[in-house]
Amino acid sequence: MAEKFHRATFTRNFLKTVTRIKNPDEMLAEAKSGGLEKTLGVWDLIILGVGAIIGSGIFAVVGIAAAGNADGTALGAGPALVVSMIIAAIACVFSALCYSEFATMIPVAGGAYTYTFATLGEFAAWMVGWVLMLEYAIGFIAVACAWSNHFVQFMNGFSNVLPAWLANPPVWLVNDAFSAAKIAADNPDVTIPTFFGIPICINLPAILIVLLMTAILVKGTKDSAKMAGIMVFIKLAVIALFVIAGAFYVRPENWTPFAPNGVEGIFAGAFLIFFAYIGFDALATAAEECKNPQKDLPVGIIGSLIVTTIVYVAVALVLTGLQDTSSSVPMAFLKAPMAYCMAMLKMNWAAGLISIGSLAGLTSVLLVLEMASTRILYAMSRDHFISQRFQALHPKFKTPAKLTWTVGLLAVVGILTLNLDVAAELCNYGTFTSFIIVCVAILILRKTDPERPRPFKVPFSPITPILGILSCGGLMVYKSMQQSSSALLFPVWLGIGAIIYLLYGFVKNRLNENKLHKEAVELKKLEMNK
Repeated sequence: MAEKFHRATFTRNFLKTVTRIKNPDEMLAEAKSGGLEKTLGVWDLIILGVGAIIGSGIFAVVGIAAAGNADGTALGAGPALVVSMIIAAIACVFSALCYSEFATMIPVAGGAYTYTFATLGEFAAWMVGWVLMLEYAIGFIAVACAWSNHFVQFMNGFSNVLPAWLANPPVWLVNDAFSAAKIAADNPDVTIPTFFGIPICINLPAILIVLLMTAILVKGTKDSAKMAGIMVFIKLAVIALFVIAGAFYVRPENWTPFAPNGVEGIFAGAFLIFFAYIGFDALATAAEECKNPQKDLPVGIIGSLIVTTIVYVAVALVLTGLQDTSSSVPMAFLKAPMAYCMAMLKMNWAAGLISIGSLAGLTSVLLVLEMASTRILYAMSRDHFISQRFQALHPKFKTPAKLTWTVGLLAVVGILTLNLDVAAELCNYGTFTSFIIVCVAILILRKTDPERPRPFKVPFSPITPILGILSCGGLMVYKSMQQSSSALLFPVWLGIGAIIYLLYGFVKNRLNENKLHKEAVELKKLEMNK
């Protein structure tokens, strides 16, 4: 019988309550009784993984990682970017192996949130779910705005064909308020309409792509995977075009010096490139929708990392062979390195195709990030942290339609109101935190539940999880040492999450326990009367 709580209180058995874990068997039973439809196979997972990882990182960040940024505050790795990529991949592999063990052992929706509930308890699970909203939900908003920027640049290329309002739309119609203000400050000719002194900025392309992704996800995860597959094919084809076409123009002398900024430049490059690998963890949130999670999830997670690393290394070799990165480089190279190199070789047609590839890459990232956001919130709804109305599945598509539309509409609000530069930096902290927690949780569950079947086991444990903690923790400390407002805002975000838990999540769970206790008492009375 459920333990009775006379009222929702913060004083009665408080510490015991907030550290109470949820048994994995209970999680599996809930998923089996009323869970999501199982539609994903191993190739679907690899496609979703590659779709989530290969995005704006390879089309933009790789230039800064190779040559450093424009103001000289970040060093570039030069041709040693290849080494930076391998270091970043290894740092990800430690966490990926831990995700794989959990995903096969507890194949239910929620990812790191679910694993934390099974090892560290209720409060830690809520906080991890709150942090994951930084990585997925706010990351979804930031990528939507990046998609908008790429789309506007792509349309600018048709200025001689399309009407001026479409090829060069007003700044206030394709930017958030913060970005539009920066543009207006640098360009006096730019005007932004106001309403009672408040600037009116509507990033229309970002809003439309968010609504489109939401509608696709509502229709079904399998259909979403098919669309992601199309996007992945397009961007891999474009990247292959760059590698094959560019290989004939590589100048080996551009590879010397190999590491112009030494070890410091290599690790600075690894730090930047690390974020180009983020996304594989989103696969764990879809574990409940896998046909054979015990077998397919490890292959999907590790396979997507392997495919991505091969693609990244090939791009780095050609890119640094085409452009000397040991000295100053043009700003265009930093913003869109692959397209710049193709334009430099007078292959404007290839540069245009690369722009299409970048849009396809960002589209697939959007799809996976929104899916991950909804699956985490779905798991939190199941655990009574948010309204159980979000548990309702679409009668035809068997997807959490109400929750998906809620996430999509909240993303639209975020596009209209957030300072996306700060939000994007906060995503990094959310990612590092979730990776570290999963590695810690593996060590805990190995001690507290050693007999539980593990279809996939992290090799060389506890060394591998500890290396995952050290690598992610080291990069997190490195980021914190840099001047950034996000380093101060992340603790604020955690504090807000703790307050929401105490005032809402904790109370809601206690009320649910009261309800369960009452139902158990009623059932016992009925049995006694019989």
